[in-house]
Order: sequence, then structure tokens, then C-alpha cells
Amino acid sequence: MTETPYLTAHNGFRLPAIGLGTYRLNGEEGAAAVAAGIELGYRLVDTAFNYENEGAVGAGIVASGVDRSEIIVTTKLPGRHHASAKARTSIEESRYRLGVDATGLHLIHWPNPSVGLYAEAWRALIEAQERGTVRQIGVSNFLPAHLDRIEAESGVRPVVNQIEVHPYFPQAEAIAVHAERGILTEAWSPLGRARAVLDEPVIIEIAAAHGITPVQAVIAWHVARGTVSIPKASSVAHQRANLIAASIVLDPAEVEAITALGRPDGRLFDGDPATHEES
Repeated sequence: MTETPYLTAHNGFRLPAIGLGTYRLNGEEGAAAVAAGIELGYRLVDTAFNYENEGAVGAGIVASGVDRSEIIVTTKLPGRHHASAKARTSIEESRYRLGVDATGLHLIHWPNPSVGLYAEAWRALIEAQERGTVRQIGVSNFLPAHLDRIEAESGVRPVVNQIEVHPYFPQAEAIAVHAERGILTEAWSPLGRARAVLDEPVIIEIAAAHGITPVQAVIAWHVARGTVSIPKASSVAHQRANLIAASIVLDPAEVEAITALGRPDGRLFDGDPATHEES
């Protein structure tokens, strides 16, 4: 297996360029999929309180036999737990469900701006980091204004912002803002509308030129743009192929050609962080 490249945040925190997404990987089958991925070489595993699978992810980590210190486990604080007391309990529950002394990376899942408690949730994560129950802290689906506010009020900058990024929604401006601040960009749903994306002629052509699959071409596009992708994969074959893709190098013209697939209506759903509310 080729070595996975790593990306570095403003504080020296490093993430592999590809992680294992676990949305809808639940129960015994989910635990087995996580264990298989870790055994293959994944060292970043992404879950969330709202995925209702933290227990399965934790069991998969144990079953893999790989030392927990080698694995970065990401989970996320849900919108209904932004208030400080609820946030502290939620953070502890995630830790217990995962079966870890500290979560490797804890994110605020959505800012829920109309509720207006995301800065309070951010302070709860800072306090958890100070207590040692969270190692690194970040956010998900935050716009630049949200990032500005939490840093201005706390003096602490997130290491990660996990946002929707895929060929139909390339998010060039957000990625540039993050890069200027040393915030790593993680891409959720990195394949977007997978069937439609993978049928795009430009992606098929680029994949053929490199002797790879369209999925691998899209993952390589993410790596070339400096984003961490976290595709979900339950089968060993897909997990292995995705992991290999992180070391495939596209030329700049190929990267631009895939980026040009972006659309004004490219979001997967009505998930504009300025208005979307997560429970």
C-alpha cells in the first residue's frame, strides 16, 4: 500500500489526506467495516453524535487491533447540544460511546445561526480540550463569518472546517479562506451526486488516462486541491481503492477541468450554513 500524504494545520496538527466516512455504517456490520478499514491503513475515522454509530465505530477500532493512539477519531457535537451544559454532557457521551480517553478531533456539526449558541458550543469544546477529554477541536459547515466570530470571542482558531465539497460544488473561495488561516478543509460527501458525477465525460477521460476508476479520479482531485476527503466505504475492495487514490497525482489542467464542473445549484440539499438548522 502506498503511503498516504498528510496535511498540516496552523498548530501543527496533521491529518491524512483521506479518511473513512462512517455515515450509515451501524451495528455489527458497521463495526466490521471500520475494523477492516483500519486494518487496511486508514488512520482517520469520521463519525458524529447524530449518526448514532459511535458505539459501532469504537468497537471497530478495538477489533482492528491497531493501537488507538495511531487513529484519529472525529465526532461532532449536534445542534441541540450547543448550550454549554448540554455540550459538556454530549462531549462526554461521545467519548464513552467511542471507548476512548479523549476524542481525537471534535467538531461543531452545524452553526445553527438562528439559535445563536455556536460560540457557546465552541467555548465548551475549548474547555473540553483544556480538561484533556478532546485532543483537537474544529467545526463543520461554518461560513467565514462564523469562523471570525468564534476566533474573535475566544482567541482560539479551529484546526478543521468540514464542509460540503465535490465536483458539482467545489467551494474554491472557502478552501482559499481556510488555507490563508491554516485551517484544514475536510470534504463531506466528497463524491457528491455520485452516479451523476462519475458519469461526467471529463472524469471518465481523466480516469482512463491514469488507468484508475472515476471514484479514484475524484479523490485524487480532492488531494490535489489540499482537501481531506472522507468517503464512506463498507466493502474492503472500495476501501482499498479509495486509500490508493490518495497517492494518485493529477496534473493542474485535470484538476481545473474537474473543478469546472461546479454548478450554482451544486449543493446536495438545502444545506446553506447561513440558514440550515440541525437538530
